[in-house]
Amino acid sequence: MIRMSLLLVLTVALTPLLHAQDASPQAAPLPSPHADPHSKMMADMHAHMMAMHQHEMETMKADIEKMKLSLATIKANLPQITDSAEKARWQSNVDLWEVMLSHMENMLQHMDSMGPGMPDHGMGAPRPPDKKPE
Repeated sequence: MIRMSLLLVLTVALTPLLHAQDASPQAAPLPSPHADPHSKMMADMHAHMMAMHQHEMETMKADIEKMKLSLATIKANLPQITDSAEKARWQSNVDLWEVMLSHMENMLQHMDSMGPGMPDHGMGAPRPPDKKPE
């Protein structure tokens, strides 16, 4: 139970950080041969950040799957609890984790939908709307 609480706290604390990383897993444009060293360094940093973002996305997907398996185990054991107060406590736990997993899946889907070609508008700021010609 303590491990699940710790996992919940870490998830809640780290989700905004993952959301704030608006890096895309696509490679940055290669600098021209005449580019200054600063441009190359920035391109290397961008590529590194994109790789980190991809790794974090994969890790989060794996964590969600582990959490789903644990939740399924709890749900399977729920009918065997005979004490009504204890059963209500565990049902509340199940309800909480279902909401949390749903939220995490929605966040992951949102981050995936940003796509590899999305420009970085800074710290999770929404993309400005495209202006339509009149």
